Amino acid sequence: MSLSSNFTFFLLLPLFFHAFLLVVRAQNGGVVVSQQLWCVAKNNAEDAALQGALAWACGQGGADCSPIQQGGPCYDPSDIQQMASYAFNDYYLKHGMTDDSCNFDNSAAVTSLNPSRGSCKFPASSAVKNGNISGSTATTVGMGTNSADFSGCRQMARTWFWPFITILLFFLCII
Repeated sequence: MSLSSNFTFFLLLPLFFHAFLLVVRAQNGGVVVSQQLWCVAKNNAEDAALQGALAWACGQGGADCSPIQQGGPCYDPSDIQQMASYAFNDYYLKHGMTDDSCNFDNSAAVTSLNPSRGSCKFPASSAVKNGNISGSTATTVGMGTNSADFSGCRQMARTWFWPFITILLFFLCII
């Protein structure tokens, strides 16, 4: 084999290997998109409805409401919507992330916008895989600046660009 054919072979070999891995990953149910989701109180929900749903979630619902108790990082008695959102989200995560576990008499909704503020951190789910939400009948995850990149361009760039550049530079240095 001549130097130019060796160069071509070694330049193309990693590209074919990466293509093979991508195909195998896709055939084995590889994750294409993963996005975090939260269950939060709706902006237009009545305070009385939120208070009742909050009491149910923290009581009978079994949500961990210690962060929204006095002295907790999410305690703010002037912001019933934020405190209810924390309880709703905890219940949602513990009960299968279904439409029913984020309803609260139509006072809550699933969002892809992180509701955390300051030291009040909301746990999140990573539930979207290949466009389907695990355990849910919902298919819309939201659009906007915080939405996932469904095109896969970033993944493609990470998969192909740097290995290609590395191999190219290696062979340019030995020629």
